[in-house]
Amino acid sequence: MTALTHALLDTSVVIALARPEPIELPACAAQATISIVTLCGLHRGVLAARPEQRAARLAVLSYAERTFEALPVDGRVAPQYGRIADEASRLGRDVRRHLADLLIAATAAAHGLLLITRDRGLGATPGLYSRVV
Repeated sequence: MTALTHALLDTSVVIALARPEPIELPACAAQATISIVTLCGLHRGVLAARPEQRAARLAVLSYAERTFEALPVDGRVAPQYGRIADEASRLGRDVRRHLADLLIAATAAAHGLLLITRDRGLGATPGLYSRVV
């Protein structure tokens, strides 16, 4: 495996860090970033929350916005998404249902970043540098 010095955190890891939940991250996570897809999901989570959940979800969103740079989904990400989605489909994963996860993975791949995830299925995608925490 290539020694990567930077990482991209998926949404579940960002949520765990913001709460804070006990989570053991590799050293390269000290220079971590996120995908804009994570911010999109967190914004949606705030709006979809029940009143008693809204403050906690807003706190997670605020943490993510002030802590991490968000990488865009752009022309570099598109071919990686196609490759990763094709692999996921071959493995029987519902690509439509996991669109956000696959875009996050494709963002990591496009930028040569280690994807740090809590999703074992995503972490097992062939050709993707990832670590399940």
